[in-house]
Amino acid sequence: MSDRTARVANIARKTKETEIQVELGLDGSGQYEVETGIAFFDHMLESFAKHGLFDLHLSARGDLEVDLHHTVEDVGIALGQAFREALGSAAGIRRYGSTVLPMSETKVEVAVDVSNRPYMVYRVELANDRIGSFDASLTEDFLYAFSQNAGIDLHVEKRYGRNPHHVVEAIFKGLARALRTAVEIDPRQQGLPTVKGAL
Repeated sequence: MSDRTARVANIARKTKETEIQVELGLDGSGQYEVETGIAFFDHMLESFAKHGLFDLHLSARGDLEVDLHHTVEDVGIALGQAFREALGSAAGIRRYGSTVLPMSETKVEVAVDVSNRPYMVYRVELANDRIGSFDASLTEDFLYAFSQNAGIDLHVEKRYGRNPHHVVEAIFKGLARALRTAVEIDPRQQGLPTVKGAL
């Protein structure tokens, strides 16, 4: 487990369908090196790192000839595990974060509770779910896998928006911004941000 002074984690995940390596630093500057074999997904993960100020090195090899689903979902699992490990005890974090993020004709709201009690509400409908060769519905699968493994209560809602590229990109950027706030160390917070005594 990482401690409060070095909130970094390394995760390796290998199955018959995918092989993934993740290095995540929560207190970074937004440096990234991402390669999943899915160009649009790479772009989203790079935006996640940049806007969250997370340092992210992620490589994934998957059975893309079968479908993109295995790779996208398993990256969500591995990234979620890395996030949870990097948090360490979670002492001193703000815990909650939310953002309303505009992108062209789109506006998306993302709210998180870093509570170690995973849940997800996803209220996003798209008239067109294709972004090039990427199926935009995989965004929900990624977010579910990430939230479950990171221990995050995650709420995503599209206020409005037409272009699926803008909607999905706003979601990833909104998630990054919300998490950036939630995991920030609050100098006034002593110990864990809960009356339960544990997250």
